[in-house]
Amino acid sequence: MSKSFVQITSDVSKALGALRREIPQTMAGFGAMAKSSLQDGALDELHKELIALAIAVTQRCDACVGFHIKALIRLGASREQIMETLGVCTYMGGGPALMYAAEAVRAYEEMLPGNA
Repeated sequence: MSKSFVQITSDVSKALGALRREIPQTMAGFGAMAKSSLQDGALDELHKELIALAIAVTQRCDACVGFHIKALIRLGASREQIMETLGVCTYMGGGPALMYAAEAVRAYEEMLPGNA
């Protein structure tokens, strides 16, 4: 069965809603950390999201891949930027990272406007 990254991110978003209701301080703290970490600084948000995608791929986190691909599309990342990031993932993570790099390509193609 093929997985849908649109469905994965939707399902996880719903579950995160439960966490926001039941452990609001933890989730607020995580949200503040995410917001602060992604603010433009020496690196802009786009490059920070590319790094986040690389970590998601090498950690084999489907939902993370989906959320970061979605953010990269929103930020206007080019296919080439994503592909080069996935190349570095493969270099650093070997075969397992290569398999998740392919999953990230599927997520990108599924989530592009007009495809979702």
